[in-house]
Amino acid sequence: MKRATEFMVETVAYKGGYVWSYLPDFSRRWGELEAKPTMIWVQPPGTATMGHTFLDAYHATGDEYYYRAAEQAADALIWGQDPSGGWNYLIDFGGEASLKDWYATYGHNAWRMEEFQHYWGNATFDDAGTSEAMQLLLRLYVEKRDPKYRPALEKALNFVLESQYPIGGWPQRYPVKPAFTGDYTGHITFNDDVAGENIKFLIMAYQALGETRVLDAINRAMTSFIVTQQGQPQPGWALQYTTDLKPAAARTYEPWALATHTTAGNIAQLMSFYELTGDTKFLARVPEALDWLEKVRLAKPTADGRTHPTFIEIGTDRPLYVHRRGSNVENGAYYVDYNPEKTLGHYGAFRKIDVAGMRRRYERLKASDPAKVAADSPLIARNAVPLPRFFATRDLETSDLNVHAQKDAGNAPPADKVAAMVQSLNAQGYWPTPLVSTSNPYTGAKPLAKPDGDYATAHVGDRTDTSPYPTKTPVIGISTGTYIQNMTSLIDYLDQGR
Repeated sequence: MKRATEFMVETVAYKGGYVWSYLPDFSRRWGELEAKPTMIWVQPPGTATMGHTFLDAYHATGDEYYYRAAEQAADALIWGQDPSGGWNYLIDFGGEASLKDWYATYGHNAWRMEEFQHYWGNATFDDAGTSEAMQLLLRLYVEKRDPKYRPALEKALNFVLESQYPIGGWPQRYPVKPAFTGDYTGHITFNDDVAGENIKFLIMAYQALGETRVLDAINRAMTSFIVTQQGQPQPGWALQYTTDLKPAAARTYEPWALATHTTAGNIAQLMSFYELTGDTKFLARVPEALDWLEKVRLAKPTADGRTHPTFIEIGTDRPLYVHRRGSNVENGAYYVDYNPEKTLGHYGAFRKIDVAGMRRRYERLKASDPAKVAADSPLIARNAVPLPRFFATRDLETSDLNVHAQKDAGNAPPADKVAAMVQSLNAQGYWPTPLVSTSNPYTGAKPLAKPDGDYATAHVGDRTDTSPYPTKTPVIGISTGTYIQNMTSLIDYLDQGR
């Protein structure tokens, strides 16, 4: 663990921060897109996830080296904190001119990566980057009550409170300043668990700091899940809503529709809110949402077990399917119809939703005593519920596009797997990982005016498209995802032996 961490801290890190993957000679590096050498990534599994891993290792070993590594990651995040108090997906130590240049080149030409095609000049709640960064600052402050983290932490907390709409939801980006026609980032957002992550952070702030001013924001946020649920005969949820609570479209491949995976996620959140509060209002309309998901399920699951179409047309319950034509940002376009053939490769047209499992959970909660179910809630028994010792990848799915890590706390690997993990660390100090994701380098070539082939189901378009895509000829490289995955397994193994 120490050897692998020394390599990451002393060889891989740039000013304390990290991207997602690197070629062994560092000639190219990637976050969700290819990054400049002066860049670090905030979006998980980036700099904040690494900071959480270091702090977890410190808790498991008591070695101050890990604590100092976590401090360096936090310092990098503080340097890149937006004046508003949140974070963008990435930070460029080369300065704003360098960042704008990246957006105008690598970002602008990534056909399917619409969130990177514009320089926004604000912060985002998308993909839990801001949430993870805030949690790391909170954990570091609580660890030793080091006052140097308090200003950035206060700034982040104020950011969450100030950006919340009166109804209780949050925009995807803040401060809201439309960057282009059709900008969706000011809408109330459920996509990628924006509201859930903010609620989680506010509860942590109450739990760890006694910040009573967050209670109203938490309650309004939880209630926003209730008021945005649609009425019969379609009691589901959309990805986003206008501020007057009407379903809204987002990216051009996220149409005006209800979303089955968002509905499933919001049902789960409502049941969790009941466990936090004991308030039965959060369970009241869960059954009708479950019935609706049962109603719109596919007649037959897909070959890989997916049970539901992703998007459902408002007013008809017909599945909507997204397609694309063209080959790059100039000649390409997305469109929606009812045809399930040749759907997008980079955005799932179908979802696997365990309606029966959610219904069992609902029935168990419905039969519970509301007072008892919330007895250990941090909102009710704050002083009795300390922050967890370990955070990295707990209840979080992370992927650096090369490895996919999903970890449950306390799931320690057996001794033989630990031995293999230790032995697979190479002489340089990293775990060699096939980089199954790559991208076309930005060359400055002008995008073609007409398509040069069929890219309807591909992750990438023609040679001018800088979007990431899976490669059949992966090279061996350095993966932050592999480091995080292996470290958390080793931490759990150590902790199990205590």
